[in-house]
Amino acid sequence: MSDTPTTPTPEQVKAAFKAFKKRLKLTRLNAESSIAGGPLSSGKRFTIVAIMPPGEFPQAVWDELVRQKKLKSAGGGTYEVVEG
Repeated sequence: MSDTPTTPTPEQVKAAFKAFKKRLKLTRLNAESSIAGGPLSSGKRFTIVAIMPPGEFPQAVWDELVRQKKLKSAGGGTYEVVEG
């Protein structure tokens, strides 16, 4: 076994980015539904920008997405999507 991390394939990177965006969307929806309150509430929006990446992908994939400027590290092992 080699100590050097292997470079992820473009397919792995693409799948990981898709999984990250899906998890971010679901996390936001879950947070918004739990703070919505009753039918007469204002339905406050809760904006989550950074999450822990899905664990089924190796760290090298997340490092590559940061290198490609698709994600950026938000600290504490969390990442956020780079807008623009």
